[in-house]
Amino acid sequence: MQNSLVRNARLVTLAPDGAPEGPRRGRWLRDLGVVSEGWLAIESGRIAGLGTGSPPACDGQVLDAGGRVVMPSFVDCHTHACWAGERYDEFALRVAGRSYLEILEAGGGIMSTVRAVRAAREQALADNLRHRLHQMRRLGTGACEVKSGYGLSTEAELKMLRVIAAVAEASAAPIVPTFLGAHAIDEAVPDFVDRTIDETLPAVAAAHPGIACDAYCERGAWSLEQCVRFFDRAIALGLPVRVHLDQFNALGLLEWAIEHGARTVDHLEASTPQGLDRLAASDTIAVVLPASGFSLDDRYADARRLVDAGGAVAIASNFNPGSAPGPSMPFAIALACRRLRLQPAEAIVAATVNAAHALGLERSCGQLARGMRADLQILDSTDERSLGCEFAGPGPLTRCLGGTWTATGDLEP
Repeated sequence: MQNSLVRNARLVTLAPDGAPEGPRRGRWLRDLGVVSEGWLAIESGRIAGLGTGSPPACDGQVLDAGGRVVMPSFVDCHTHACWAGERYDEFALRVAGRSYLEILEAGGGIMSTVRAVRAAREQALADNLRHRLHQMRRLGTGACEVKSGYGLSTEAELKMLRVIAAVAEASAAPIVPTFLGAHAIDEAVPDFVDRTIDETLPAVAAAHPGIACDAYCERGAWSLEQCVRFFDRAIALGLPVRVHLDQFNALGLLEWAIEHGARTVDHLEASTPQGLDRLAASDTIAVVLPASGFSLDDRYADARRLVDAGGAVAIASNFNPGSAPGPSMPFAIALACRRLRLQPAEAIVAATVNAAHALGLERSCGQLARGMRADLQILDSTDERSLGCEFAGPGPLTRCLGGTWTATGDLEP
């Protein structure tokens, strides 16, 4: 990598003066810390400085942003980007009227991907994951989370986590693994839930100390009682907790997750108003996934209520082969504005700063500030509100990950 300087930029820093520690809430969700006619210097893969007016000298690459928006790369805090096979046949069934839960209960859905992942070699899984990361990054994503959960056996879950770790080691931006051992129920395995809790979970904890654990609490997947058993064991092993809940049905796990300090609760389409108010008053981050509602049933989490009640909200793509087969964080932002009633500034903060907090990356990602990783993008726009207003665009004009730039498009040197 070489040192570089961006000048003549509209810097959307996401680091306004006086911003509190922790994920942004309330009015801080609407303050983007904009610096007009700004410059930003990069040295050794980190942001070395930024400001307005005359920029410092640079002995490396100099880019003139031409007044365009320069902002942090998106942080995608909920993805299932490691998988094998495809589910195009199930998409046709859903178009014909079959519901997602009906397909799952008939042995399709998640379990069809599980069968493909179990049969896949690690190299093939790694190649697939790298390809999907490339798709995500072309659209402005830098750091991201990648879940396991398509193995559903000790051997296959560890295989997935090895692949994610190997790809992460060579990645240009941080990749955070999550163990989603409680994703579906393998009806072909006797005592599957007991095996997952008593065998797979301790094996993962030993191989990946401190990894976050996730579960999918839903009819046709893991029940409330089964999830509580899983999480009790995870907490006893010193592992943080994340939860898929209230996607189609509110089964009661939201209240447990809040009381037990879950790092995030994700989906929330079926949550009650009372549950959302309790969540907003807690330290748990609400991760909303609007691409799922777009893909499945046009139901969306009430992010407006969460924000108005003072909650910490993050946005993610939920990139996966079934319910959200799309890598685009800009599309998730556009949907959040249209269907979740967020203002563009709120959606941008939710897709950067708050998403970084969801992954424990807030000290390195999600903001333009001195010492942060040089993970940033230059939009082909002079107004960041374009991210909420426009959709299905080509992504940023150029992007930088860890100080290394991709193609610089029409930017002037």
